[in-house]
Amino acid sequence: MTQTRIVILNWNGAEHLRRYLPSVVAAAPQGVGIIVADNGSTDDSVDVLQQEFPEVELLQLDRNYGFAGGYNRALKQVEADFYVLLNSDVETPAGWLGPLLECLQHNPDVAAVAPKLRADLDRTKFEYAGASGGFIDFFGYPFCRGRMLRTVERDCGQYDDARDVFWASGAAFCCRADVFHALGGFDEAFFAHMEEIDLCWRIQLAGYRVRIVPQSVVYHLGGGTLSADSPRKVFFNHRNNLAMLYKCAAPGQRFIVALVRPWLDLLAAFSYLVQGRVDNFRAVFRAWCDFLKWYPLLKARRRVVQQMRVPEARVSVYRGALLLRYFFGRRTFGRMM
Repeated sequence: MTQTRIVILNWNGAEHLRRYLPSVVAAAPQGVGIIVADNGSTDDSVDVLQQEFPEVELLQLDRNYGFAGGYNRALKQVEADFYVLLNSDVETPAGWLGPLLECLQHNPDVAAVAPKLRADLDRTKFEYAGASGGFIDFFGYPFCRGRMLRTVERDCGQYDDARDVFWASGAAFCCRADVFHALGGFDEAFFAHMEEIDLCWRIQLAGYRVRIVPQSVVYHLGGGTLSADSPRKVFFNHRNNLAMLYKCAAPGQRFIVALVRPWLDLLAAFSYLVQGRVDNFRAVFRAWCDFLKWYPLLKARRRVVQQMRVPEARVSVYRGALLLRYFFGRRTFGRMM
């Protein structure tokens, strides 16, 4: 019999725990344990957990290791066949977990699976962080069934088919524990943002599939740690995206990206400047500086990633350019892939 554990990484999220954790407890199937790994919180998160949620197991980390490092350290202490990683700002209705576990149990080549994400504040819409399954284009820009750049669609059932995707959102991410550890877990150098896309890419290179099961639905608040316009988030997204492409992309893609991405990021930086967001303008340049400093480290990590690649690996990168498509007015996923 397989063992499943829901693991929530928390950092200064006491109010989120009070608001959302009751739904997780109520919806957890019998035999599925719930663990909150506290990432060195300085608010009253630990007191809230101990006093208000005695049925939830508490794992305390000594400091904030970020999303990637926090989960890596926590999951080394969790024995299970399947991990369910859940953000602290996710509401889970009854029955949400069953379809995900069934997918893993019946498809041994599926290593990660995710539910459909709807926005908690407007439940008619998809949620930005994952919608109904994620993809990336040739130049590394992520998009979703239900979200293209900043344009988020209403959920009218148009993406309710279960299918393979490129990435599943870390907001609600169910995976095989043995594959997670065999691939080294999340890349801790990322700290936060893009780490789940990087892991999903490596999962596919290792010959496994990533899948979305929209029959399972959860509601995500989003932006609980960093807002979309935060310079820190801009920095992480640009830097980590470049690092991921360097590690995982095929030689031809990597060569073309190396020629085109500097110009695209320069345009992004100056668009921030025109909008008066000087901190975001600087964040793009800091991201490139960090990426270039990482070069020796990334060369070594690329070798490890490519050594794990199997000949039959199939990676579903969109061969077009998302920005070009968006510019010409095609702002919904439709039948894109």
